[in-house]
Amino acid sequence: MKIDKIQDGHSDEFFRSLLALETLEDCYNYFDDLMTLKELDSMIQRFEVAKLLLLNKTYSDIAEATGSSTTTISRVKRIIDEGNGGLLEMVHRIDEQDDRELHR
Repeated sequence: MKIDKIQDGHSDEFFRSLLALETLEDCYNYFDDLMTLKELDSMIQRFEVAKLLLLNKTYSDIAEATGSSTTTISRVKRIIDEGNGGLLEMVHRIDEQDDRELHR
């Protein structure tokens, strides 16, 4: 894993801070304080690209829907295919949550 290069007590503490977020408002406030809008937008865009790739959308459809470059789309595709599975797992979890909320 690439992240092993930075894994230490500081990174553990940072990731525990993410686990402590309880509401969407907590998330918005935390990330607004922590990141630039450009950094946050990049993360959000990659998540959206991943969702569309998993729906078998074409690169041109994804680029049009998200404003992403084909380079970014290719990078996210490689992450899905060769990564640790974290992004893929979160996309699936969000889809499951959405399904549960629709059937309430």
